[in-house]
Amino acid sequence: MNKKEVAEIKKNFTDSSGFFTLNHILSAYVDPQKNVRCKDSKLYALIPEDEGAVMMESLKKVLSGSVGKNLTEYVFPREEYKEDGAQNVLYAALKDRLEDEASNDRLLMRIINNMEYEMAYTIIVGCCSYSIMSRDKNDEASGNAAEEYNFIVAAVCPVCTGDDGLMFDAEKNAIVKKSNTDLIVSRAPTDGFLYPVFSDRSPDVNSVMYYTKTPRKPNISVVEDVLGCGFTMSCQGEKERFHQVLTDVVADELSYTVITQVNDAIREIVDSSRNETELPVIDGNKLQGILSDAGVSSEKLEALPAIFKEKVGDAEGLTAENLIDRKTVLATPEITINISRDAVDKVRTSVIGGRRCLVIDLDDPSISINGLTTSLT
Repeated sequence: MNKKEVAEIKKNFTDSSGFFTLNHILSAYVDPQKNVRCKDSKLYALIPEDEGAVMMESLKKVLSGSVGKNLTEYVFPREEYKEDGAQNVLYAALKDRLEDEASNDRLLMRIINNMEYEMAYTIIVGCCSYSIMSRDKNDEASGNAAEEYNFIVAAVCPVCTGDDGLMFDAEKNAIVKKSNTDLIVSRAPTDGFLYPVFSDRSPDVNSVMYYTKTPRKPNISVVEDVLGCGFTMSCQGEKERFHQVLTDVVADELSYTVITQVNDAIREIVDSSRNETELPVIDGNKLQGILSDAGVSSEKLEALPAIFKEKVGDAEGLTAENLIDRKTVLATPEITINISRDAVDKVRTSVIGGRRCLVIDLDDPSISINGLTTSLT
């Protein structure tokens, strides 16, 4: 699913949409020892309005965030099509529209037995339908439903007791700590998935979309053990691999100028593709051109293909959005300087009086130190 397809489903994921229906809800509360304390399966239309609104909100959050960061699509490996495989379990739950107890239990047990989770949580699964409207040449809805997209979306929401702080106890006539033992289900899921994906505006049962609230620390067990897919790289992992490639290839030529020019070049690629549906990636060939333009020597670049292959593997490339920094942070053990995007060219390195120096060009002698305005004379 690309950005546009995710946005289409998310936009219509509401009771007010005339094209979307949340049909059935499956839910279960699981304690930290993986015991299912309660489970329920019912038509969404029969759930009290306020309760249903919270469930709808949690399920919709599985479509939030950015593709390539919070949302990652995975293709099922061949073995997951077997009877006990993830694809088969998900497809059975979808086919039965969450109305069959046996397929529901298989889905819940697939999640509970394979997911690593350190606290109590609630699983909320919704079976949904979306009428795919045909589009005219201007990409506007024509008013005729071309196909029905049926899918399930699952949200894993942590459960914990709230901390309400202090309270006034009228009987004791004192301010005391309020004791709260109610188990509160968070509206915001930490993990989730959507199956099948909505690709080329049609369902694709061979792929699944994984959601994580924390792109820097995804729950790999959901991807590998619940969904049976091979985990790729998190957004933080992509940046770390990219830094490894730069360090190994550029080596002693890695300077302030090279680093900032590479960052600017990739940022331009990202900014110029904002209206594109597919995310731009940086492969070895593209990176070689960027480094060459930044002044890296041809001798250094000879090693790039082998190092890129070693660090990145068989992936088509690294997601450009995950490689850029919106500001430049220059740090030494004693000093940290945050440099905005528009001021990168105002900072340079130099050797003055035999000492290595960082020079900052000031257009205005007025500066602020610890919140106090002063000037350099």
